[in-house]
Amino acid sequence: MKKPLERITVNPKICHGQPCIKGTRIMVWQILDLLAAGVTPSEIISEDYFPDLTLEDVYACIAYASQVVKNEEIHLLEALEVPA
Repeated sequence: MKKPLERITVNPKICHGQPCIKGTRIMVWQILDLLAAGVTPSEIISEDYFPDLTLEDVYACIAYASQVVKNEEIHLLEALEVPA
């Protein structure tokens, strides 16, 4: 079984260098956006979304995002807060 991050690839010639699921042109952010919208991993791999993916692909996207956030300094700007 592959390690989750081995399922993710970055190639400047594919999808403008965006991280993709290996062997596809499905970008990691597309999967993350679906998850953020409340779509379950099982729904993502269904006929309605990406039937060629596996649950392992979805979990690899989550693992990739976790690594990116873990290794990045994030500074929230007060200017981005919406006034009440």
